[in-house]
Formats: sequence, structure tokens, C-alpha cells
Amino acid sequence: MGMTVLLSAMHLDDESYIDTLNIHTDCVVINQCDRECERRSCRSTGGTDINVTYVETKERGLSKSRNMAIGKAGQDICILCDNDVEYVKDYDRIIEEAFDTYKDADVIVFFIKRPERQTPVFDSPKRMGYLSVLKIFSPEIAFRKKSVEDIRFNELFGAGAKYIMGEENLFLYECLKRHKKIVYIPKMIAAVREEESTWFKGFDDKFFISRGANYAAMSRSFSPLLIIQFAVRKRSLYKNDCGMAMAVRAMFEGRREYLGIKKGSTAV
Repeated sequence: MGMTVLLSAMHLDDESYIDTLNIHTDCVVINQCDRECERRSCRSTGGTDINVTYVETKERGLSKSRNMAIGKAGQDICILCDNDVEYVKDYDRIIEEAFDTYKDADVIVFFIKRPERQTPVFDSPKRMGYLSVLKIFSPEIAFRKKSVEDIRFNELFGAGAKYIMGEENLFLYECLKRHKKIVYIPKMIAAVREEESTWFKGFDDKFFISRGANYAAMSRSFSPLLIIQFAVRKRSLYKNDCGMAMAVRAMFEGRREYLGIKKGSTAV
């Protein structure tokens, strides 16, 4: 069983950046920059030879980058990666053993330590559903490539897109809709470096509009309920930036906007 790390990044000098992330398995690097090229190489890291596919593209958008990386992955197991993630030394063993143990799992979510989450979401292995996947962020997601052959990230969502967040939740929602089995394993595979977020600029209109659009993309019917629960449950986080009424108004604006876009694209 082999695995490929799918790294989405911007304005890298070259593929040598992967050494700073402790990557020692095959890797696809999508570098969004002002150049266009693609090359494949064999790289030695930590005494191991790995295959690297390095793509420079002028295209923009995190989801577009992830979709491109999935298409170029050459191994059975893929794991998403951001440029601020540092893997533990045996991340590949942890991931491959999990897929070997859960042979019927299409997607396995692991734990990545980050400033806002110091412990796993769940204490023991758990099959995930529509509510639990809302707690997950992209680099925690690994999957069997053959299981997601007809599933891709919604390119309206994610850093650099119209709506700045939620692409991973929509991806997992789509997996669940297609009856894919998602399992959570509370094992740490990496930690996030404490760097300034490339997309989060505070709880402003853009944030809440994107959140409302994200909920609408998940479920037209249940999105109003999801909006209200977020406004109430997360009030302590945004109360210094805006009031609850403003947050709810902006989220419903995002919901209306997204449903209008979806209706227009369907009509075409």
C-alpha cells in the first residue's frame, strides 16, 4: 500500500519546501504562482527516495489546487496537506495501518494538533456523520483515491475562491451523500505551525457570508437551522467583532447568494 501527500501552496521557490514539512512519502505539489510548468523527480529525504510531481500554475483557488493534485496522485492512499503542517516521523505508518485495519473505510480522518484544537475531536475511533464532519479541517483528511474518483472539491469554496471557507466540509458531505464510509481515528499525524492565517481576517461580513453559503451548499433545507445554531453556539468567538443579528443577517445573505448562483448554473 503506497500513499501520496497532496500539498497545496502558493509562491514557493521550488519543491524543496517539502523537506520543511517532514514529508517522506510520494508527494504532489501544486504551487499557485505566476509561472506554468510541471516536472517529476525522484528526491531523497531522510534516507528514503520519493517521487515528487511538482506543478506550477497561474490558476487560483485552494479547491482548484486540491482537485488538480488528486488527479495527479499516483498511489492508492492520498492525504491532503497545507504548507504550515509538519508531520510526525511515522505519519505514513499510522495512516497505512489505519487503512489496513479499516479495510471498508473510504475516508479516514486523523488528528492534527493546532492552536485552536490541542486534543482529538473524539477519544476513540468513530464512524462520522453529517454533524461530526463539521469539526474537521482539510489536512486531517486521507482517502482511497479510487473511492473519490467521481468526487471533487467545490471550487466556489476555499481560500482564493468566492467563499473563503468550508471546502473540506462540503467534500466530506459529498462523500457521505455517495454512501462513502468515513472513520475518525484519534491519532496525531502532524502539527500546525503557528503562522498567520492566509484566509481568516476576522469575523467580518465576508466570513459570515461565506459561512452561510457553505451551509446552503451542504443542505438547502437545513441551512437555516445550521445558521442559527452557529450564531448561538459561536457567539463567544465573534461577540467582540459584531452582534448576533449582524452575523445572522450576513449568513442568510450568503445563503441567498449561493442558492441564486446554484439556480443560475442549473438553468444554464
